[in-house]
Amino acid sequence: MNQSLFQQAAGVSSSLADRWFTHLDAVMGQYGIVKPIDQAMFIAQMGTESGGFKTLSENLNYASDRLVGVFGSHRISQQQANQFGRNPNHPADQRAIANIVYGGDWGLDNLGNTQDGDGWLFRGRGLKQITGRENYTKCGKALGINLIADPDQLLNDTYAALSAGWFYVSKGCLKYPGDVVKITQLINGGQKGIDDRRQRYNKAKSVLMA
Repeated sequence: MNQSLFQQAAGVSSSLADRWFTHLDAVMGQYGIVKPIDQAMFIAQMGTESGGFKTLSENLNYASDRLVGVFGSHRISQQQANQFGRNPNHPADQRAIANIVYGGDWGLDNLGNTQDGDGWLFRGRGLKQITGRENYTKCGKALGINLIADPDQLLNDTYAALSAGWFYVSKGCLKYPGDVVKITQLINGGQKGIDDRRQRYNKAKSVLMA
């Protein structure tokens, strides 16, 4: 793959291709994401996770009427959504939202968030949007950096890309080439954004497997 093919496969501007190609090309080589079908899926999935390779920090600027639908009533109540979500009377309290939806028993069981404030401190960062104390701990160990002490290191382009490669391979995504649904489940824990992921995958595949 060259930078021009990456730009076409990812559907990004020339400036974004210039920003990310060298990083991602190295990461895909390092983590064995070398088959065109796997590269197409990796680019597609990370494209969705990062809003088209533009966003490295999770945006929790949710409207009050969307929060329960996005995260479920088992993670945030409508009362909490009304209080902290964005509405005509006040902006979203993103810190409070993160601590609610990524905290409590759900946050402990699914993300290893053990302390008050972990939801916000370990919100999604990097191209993959690594989330939760447990994932930050594992990712930091794999990359040889202390992400618990400084989670913002994932906002660095090098680590943003490396964390994506590490997560993709560590979750076993290479075992299911071309399976958008299975790989989305492994990456997202559900099927959020499945239509966008599939569209991006089909585009990338048409370029890289032509």
